[in-house]
Amino acid sequence: MDAIDLTARLIRCPSVTPDEGGALVLLQELLTGAGFECHRVDRGGVSNLFARWGQRGANKSFGFNGHTDVVPVGDAAAWTHDPFGAQVVDGVMYGRGATDMKSGVAAFVAAAVDFVTATPPDGAVVITITGDEEGPSVDGTVALLDWMAAHGEKMSHCLVGEPTCPNEMGEMMKIGRRGSMTAWFTAEGVQGHSAYPHRARNPMSALVRLLGRIDRPLDEGTAHFDASTLAITTVDCGNPATNVIPAKGQATVNIRFNDAHSGASLTEWLRAEAAAVEAETGVKIGMRVSISGESFVTSPGAFTELVAGAVAAETGVRPVASTSGGTSDARFVKDHCPVVEFGLVGRTMHQVDESVPVAQIAQLKAIYGRILRDYFA
Repeated sequence: MDAIDLTARLIRCPSVTPDEGGALVLLQELLTGAGFECHRVDRGGVSNLFARWGQRGANKSFGFNGHTDVVPVGDAAAWTHDPFGAQVVDGVMYGRGATDMKSGVAAFVAAAVDFVTATPPDGAVVITITGDEEGPSVDGTVALLDWMAAHGEKMSHCLVGEPTCPNEMGEMMKIGRRGSMTAWFTAEGVQGHSAYPHRARNPMSALVRLLGRIDRPLDEGTAHFDASTLAITTVDCGNPATNVIPAKGQATVNIRFNDAHSGASLTEWLRAEAAAVEAETGVKIGMRVSISGESFVTSPGAFTELVAGAVAAETGVRPVASTSGGTSDARFVKDHCPVVEFGLVGRTMHQVDESVPVAQIAQLKAIYGRILRDYFA
């Protein structure tokens, strides 16, 4: 199966989150024709696809995970090439999703189809593809894993095909990810004239004090992770008047945390800091928290070595095992089985004129094919 052609066909499907855009219909048709048992696992208006070649519950069940949904194009006029045209110029294919991550999906689908056709393994190959990775990520891979649990389906190990290489093909694989959470603070004080601050209770002063307390290093890093980070992302009260102390103010922080913390422990810390400032200032401070994922790491071992060895064999570059970057659906898969991420160079993802060198698509298919052969050897 030609992974380059399949990438182009997928890019031409306008699957902007949460629209399916024809991408999963195309993949289901191809995989069914190759002998995979396919099921649509749609939930909450999100389209998902489960496909398995081989027996359900096989002792060795290698899984691939990816997504066909893409972020919006933005200003289409700013694109040099049609964002859904998959035009190839000087060996580079342009289009939304070219890097993130229709090329990755095409590469592992093509590798899987060729592998089970040429050398049917003693085991199963599972493919899970969601249309909700770029969206809320509530009814995508989570829905697939819920469905798998309910139907006795499993993966022994899984590879997520997200872009992982910063600059050079093969240089980095992800063996884990930091946790991610956002906290929204609302401070309620007493409005007043700025010339008479003693007659008011300024919520912005309380927020500034709170942010000063928490805007600091959270740790020095751990064995597999860099230091956790806290970023202040918004501070606002919507006040157009310069001589009025507002009644209410809001602030938001985003935390990316390593395995020295959990979402629960950081929530407890933030609540304690907010309570301390509330007691000091008399300004009521409420807090709402959303935890989008906990930190995790797949311990270096046979599986990570298998992936690294396949990458090195095909690229001549041995990948660094990293936990850097944001979050991915690997944060859900890790509760099902050991998971590693490897994919393309991600420099243009989400950008205008997102693109991928077509040679890298073929190279990625070769890497995934080697991983399958080595896994079932």
